[in-house]
Amino acid sequence: MYSKLLVCLFLGVVSSAPQGYGPPPRPSYSVPGGGGPIIPILVDDRQGPDATGAYSFNFETGNGIRRQEQGAGRGPKGAVVSQGGWSFTFPDGTPANFNFVADENGYRVESPLLPTPPPLPPHAIAQIEFARQQAASGGSRPQYGAPAPPSSGYGR
Repeated sequence: MYSKLLVCLFLGVVSSAPQGYGPPPRPSYSVPGGGGPIIPILVDDRQGPDATGAYSFNFETGNGIRRQEQGAGRGPKGAVVSQGGWSFTFPDGTPANFNFVADENGYRVESPLLPTPPPLPPHAIAQIEFARQQAASGGSRPQYGAPAPPSSGYGR
């Protein structure tokens, strides 16, 4: 009888013990599926923002990624105007360079890698030029009269 009681007690203790739990896993900063290299930060300069909103930063990583930006408060409401850029190299070796300006005219990025629309056809350019000349010479746009009233004879 005692042996059955001890076996039941032993099974109860064993089944209630944590199974497969231990300390939490350490965070992994590697690429999934493989241990990628850790990329060092070579440059990290940061200034501001100061009381006027002026700031700047510049950083560069060991794999050639660069990012820099400067900005300052400007205008009656103190809006911050920024400019800067970033660069990196694609895996195929193609360099990527981007520059931007953010001001009262919006955010504008420049890079030879950005897509551009196709050029306008010659007839569209001629129409735009004609309209510009008309506006410069004081020519007015055509005036259209009021639309005709609906026909009262419809459905007779």
